[in-house]
Amino acid sequence: MMAIRIIVKEPDEVLHKKAKEVTKVTPNVQKLLDDMADTMYDADGVGLAAPQVGILKRLIVVDAGDEHGLIKMMNPEILESEGEQFGPEGCLSIPGWNGDVRRAEQVKVKGLDREGNELIVTATGLLARAFQHEIDHLNGVLFTDIAERVYEYDPNLPPRRELENR
Repeated sequence: MMAIRIIVKEPDEVLHKKAKEVTKVTPNVQKLLDDMADTMYDADGVGLAAPQVGILKRLIVVDAGDEHGLIKMMNPEILESEGEQFGPEGCLSIPGWNGDVRRAEQVKVKGLDREGNELIVTATGLLARAFQHEIDHLNGVLFTDIAERVYEYDPNLPPRRELENR
């Protein structure tokens, strides 16, 4: 059964806190990962971190629409990163805004899968960007904190104005 969670929006404090490591795989943790995936798809996202549904646990889900498909990960960490990509990023917790963010082009991410087995993924392009964005969420960092430029987003119009005082 699908369960859609409410996505926490900026300036909610939970988005600025560091999430805690998951020390035990429980049915509740697995259900949360499943709910996060349902919520991400429902909101047309590429990734979602547990703090975005108000829970300070180191859990993420990502799906860049590539051969990797849906990845559910506990305690993700970036082992290696190389290259650089620069481009627009948005966030389900900051609707209506995009930012130009510099990220690694490729990352090697290690964590645990839904069953608690070690999972290592080498990601490039959009998937690499999604991993870095979601792992930032686990550390209380939003794309607006690191973007070189932040601007209103409207898919039908060119960017209108930049976000002041960031």
